[in-house]
Amino acid sequence: MTDRTRAHVFVSGKVQGVYYRANTRDTAQEKDIDGWVQNLSDGRVEAVFEGPESAVEEMVEWCHTGSPAADVDDVEVEYGDPEGEDSFRIRR
Repeated sequence: MTDRTRAHVFVSGKVQGVYYRANTRDTAQEKDIDGWVQNLSDGRVEAVFEGPESAVEEMVEWCHTGSPAADVDDVEVEYGDPEGEDSFRIRR
């Protein structure tokens, strides 16, 4: 599993109250991505994706659009080594 990577993502724009987290979870689960997603108090959404490099890249690209009701302004991403995330969940 040396092709696994980790992406730590911050998404800004109209991304809270538009099912962004639920859509992120559903899309990540479809792609077999591990990690989590949560709302931040400053209005952004934070997420961590771990999995095969190509699938993680697809998730990062997906974040630029997100849920149908979202209006994404910016996506910041930092890549790193996987930390052993298991399954994908919404953090409260």
